[in-house]
Amino acid sequence: MKANATADCGCDDGQVELVPYDDALDNLLGFAKAVRQSESVALTGGLNRILAADVKSAIDVPPAANSAMDGYAIRYADVKPGETTTLKVTQRIPAGATGQPIQSGEAARIFTGAPVPDNADAVIMQEQVTIDGDSMNFEANVSQWQNIRAAAEDIAEGDVILQHGHRLRAQDLGLAASIGVAEFTVKRNIRVGIFFTGDELVEPGQPLGPGKIYDSNRYTLNGLLQGMGCEIVDLGIVGDTLAQTEQALLQATETTDLVITSGGVSVGEEDHIRIALEKLGKLHMWRLRIKPGKPLAFGIVNDTAFMGLPGNPVSVFATFCLFVAPFIKKLQGRTKIHTESTRVTAAFNWPKPDSRREFTRARLGRDENNNLHVSLYPNQGSGVLRSTSWADGFVDIAENQVVKAGDFVNYLSFKDILE
Repeated sequence: MKANATADCGCDDGQVELVPYDDALDNLLGFAKAVRQSESVALTGGLNRILAADVKSAIDVPPAANSAMDGYAIRYADVKPGETTTLKVTQRIPAGATGQPIQSGEAARIFTGAPVPDNADAVIMQEQVTIDGDSMNFEANVSQWQNIRAAAEDIAEGDVILQHGHRLRAQDLGLAASIGVAEFTVKRNIRVGIFFTGDELVEPGQPLGPGKIYDSNRYTLNGLLQGMGCEIVDLGIVGDTLAQTEQALLQATETTDLVITSGGVSVGEEDHIRIALEKLGKLHMWRLRIKPGKPLAFGIVNDTAFMGLPGNPVSVFATFCLFVAPFIKKLQGRTKIHTESTRVTAAFNWPKPDSRREFTRARLGRDENNNLHVSLYPNQGSGVLRSTSWADGFVDIAENQVVKAGDFVNYLSFKDILE
């Protein structure tokens, strides 16, 4: 992100007042400016890209009235209500062909998608028709225009079918193809630099020595960023020194829109991220009134946004969902930034609330009556990474809120947050 930083949060010690979630998110999003650069991609390369321009139709879809099923095109005026109607079949119209106007007393054999010939204003299903030589007869009730798709029923010439800021899905590619679009104008992918601090971290596949842990946060963040369509500049694990942290931070900001780290944002002697951020740029936010994820550093270095996430694995995942994901969506120029919560029934008790707003790992399910409800993972500790894999969303529990089984709670879907 390229932005000018003017405000200072005054985060100079551990006694700073904790920032509420909504205020923190509003503050962050105020610094996010959508990328301006765009590029063209082929229809097949558009999946999950963000539109930089509206997609407008130059044609009607369908371009002409056509049959909604296999059957016979007729003139409604020829139908004899309450009697058997007999008509001569004078032509056959498959999909992709055009027929001749039908005259009084005539019918046209027609197939699904084929243009309805002039003068025809109804289609009889083939199952309702009896064939006798070159004639057909039926007794079915008929209404005018039945089984006919009108011209421009789906899309009219000039319609905007997809708006700028929309993230393209598979069905959107098909919709664009239906009007003949061969390529999209999309926002360029944003570039996110990541690095990780901690001499205790070991790469998966290497021997795990005493006091060491495998670096899970690197792979969580890589997966989350890939899923959101970001280009990743991964600087790997950085040693626990202020000099190395400063060097990595400067390097990461050279060609990126956003830099993310995990760990090193607390107040310990080996926590260098916050100090480096204050030395090289401007720290705008530090400690939040949420759980998990209280220590989250946000600032600006070299006109590039920086987010220092906590080191605990669950806190990394949670703060990415709650803060990084909407920030990235705004950088991408999306029209939809925020995730709407869903009111569902709690299948749990929460008798001892915290003074901080809590985002608990939760999973939707069904009770014995097939009614939708939500359960919590039994261990909500910030180091229990398994809870994020078990869960499919968060239950948002307000400060000092007690929850009893059967109460309605606010549920936030991981899928909605991260798509």
